[in-house]
Amino acid sequence: MHSYYALHKPRGYLSQFKNNQRRKKPLLQTLFPFPEGTMAVGRLDVKSEGLLLLTTNGKWSNLIRSAHYEKEYWVEVEGKVNESELNHLQNGLTISIEGKQFLTKACKAEFIEQPNVPYIETLSLRGPQHGPTSWLKIILREGKFRQVRKMTAAIGHPTVRLIRSRIGSIHLSPLKAGECKVLKLEDVEQKLSAEA
Repeated sequence: MHSYYALHKPRGYLSQFKNNQRRKKPLLQTLFPFPEGTMAVGRLDVKSEGLLLLTTNGKWSNLIRSAHYEKEYWVEVEGKVNESELNHLQNGLTISIEGKQFLTKACKAEFIEQPNVPYIETLSLRGPQHGPTSWLKIILREGKFRQVRKMTAAIGHPTVRLIRSRIGSIHLSPLKAGECKVLKLEDVEQKLSAEA
């Protein structure tokens, strides 16, 4: 019988169970006693945080990573984004993936207020001396390597903080950083079936 989990991955953790690159960063098994064979459904890079689904079911993992389900991100970026730049995000733009040019699909993007997701680190990522920032909500149905970061950089606003807030109908809230919830398969299927 397969297992399913929703985890609030904190910033600074690798989205994996083995450290093949010898990077001195904590791994997911330090947060929860996951069973053998558990895998992350997609990844969040070490600087990113938020909702990470995990499972022992490879077929389910492939389905969730597909374009069937929306992935929602709250993104803090450098500077003040204007309407023209926001439209550029929404309509698709060209980014580089592994040295090749890639045109992103049209997506949903809008301005939001700073979400109530506190930092768990003693030092904030950015102080007021670095100038203003903007918060955006970006919703994708694709997930290329560091895509959101590359998209905001392409409009001249590098990402400062990246939080995945939703996958399909599964939300990050009310999980706090480092918390993990065991999901029942019937609940997962019910939540996700409405999204497909």
